Amino acid sequence: MRWGQIRARHGRRIGSTAASASWILALCIGLAGWQGAADAAPPSPKGWILVDTETQTLSVFRSGKLVERFRNISIGRGGPSLDRERGDGTTPLGTFRINRIQPRSRYLVFFGIDFPRPEHARRAFNLGRIDADDYERIQAAFAQGEPPPQDTPLGGQLGIHGLGKSSSRVHETLNWTQGCIALSNDQIRRLSRLIRVGMRVEVR
Repeated sequence: MRWGQIRARHGRRIGSTAASASWILALCIGLAGWQGAADAAPPSPKGWILVDTETQTLSVFRSGKLVERFRNISIGRGGPSLDRERGDGTTPLGTFRINRIQPRSRYLVFFGIDFPRPEHARRAFNLGRIDADDYERIQAAFAQGEPPPQDTPLGGQLGIHGLGKSSSRVHETLNWTQGCIALSNDQIRRLSRLIRVGMRVEVR
């Protein structure tokens, strides 16, 4: 099954988007201004987040128990990928940390993740997708507790956000982001009460 964007009745997306739907694609890359080293993730707080790209759900766990599950989320229009590159519209798979919170965003609220991580850099370098300089910059940022560079071929500025003034109808039928994880405005407000900087995010 190709990762297209049309959601079936049971909540999954199937098929492929038509070119005529391109006008509805809202970019999440660049929606959150990078806030610098002061936003590097501190020791992890209790609780973690699971983003299931197959069931299109986001779940919050604490002390081994499910706290809340958000259904019918949207991911990147290119689907999930271990080999994300800038501009391909995919949502990177892996384990991340929330490293910054932007409470006023074009998409209501933005929770940034620390992509690309060293494991993504290592894989991309081994595949020849980034050069030694970019690889070393990403590795050095994590070694120094700083945010990773966002200007490599792997891209960046990814996270979890709401809709803002974007169409809820589009959100209910399409995977529409450029790689971010999108929730409805009501869902992102509820998530805001549960999420903290440093929280682990697993995207599977």
